[in-house]
Amino acid sequence: MQENLNTQNVEPHNEAALEPVEELSLPDLSDEAVARINDLEAEIATLKDQYLRSLADLENLRRRSQEDVAAAHKYAINKFLLEMLPVKDSLEMAVQDQSGQFDNIKFGVDLTLKQLVAAFEKSQISEINPLGQRLDPHQHAAMSMEESDAEAGTVIRVLQKGYLVAERVLRPAMVVVAKEKA
Repeated sequence: MQENLNTQNVEPHNEAALEPVEELSLPDLSDEAVARINDLEAEIATLKDQYLRSLADLENLRRRSQEDVAAAHKYAINKFLLEMLPVKDSLEMAVQDQSGQFDNIKFGVDLTLKQLVAAFEKSQISEINPLGQRLDPHQHAAMSMEESDAEAGTVIRVLQKGYLVAERVLRPAMVVVAKEKA
């Protein structure tokens, strides 16, 4: 029985693999049986075509999804950068100012800071300014401890503000924490 096995290596999804190896000689069949066999062979051919088309569609969908994910990673920062360009333009104008009028320069820097804050808000970047709050190790980095009248573990000074991006810590706030007086 093993001598009739097809020993060729067949790759999956290969149309040749779905073709019969050799014609089988069948006993004389009734017209009804032959018609039924022909119908089944037609149905098999249709299902085979649908299967191959589905495989091709699935492969195309996988490839397009990979391309979309790659493009999203590559261009995700574009929106934020478009918000930052006016800030850069304003800072360049401030640097080029030769008037020597410090009040005007300070006013321009203040406007530039407002542009930056607006860009941060549009990009869901918010400040962590924990002055007076309990130390939260998920959002704060305690740099030192000082004796204070405040409750132990309370932030008494912020050395550097922290930032969140859509509820995720981008940079923890660097803080000084109160400890009990000795």
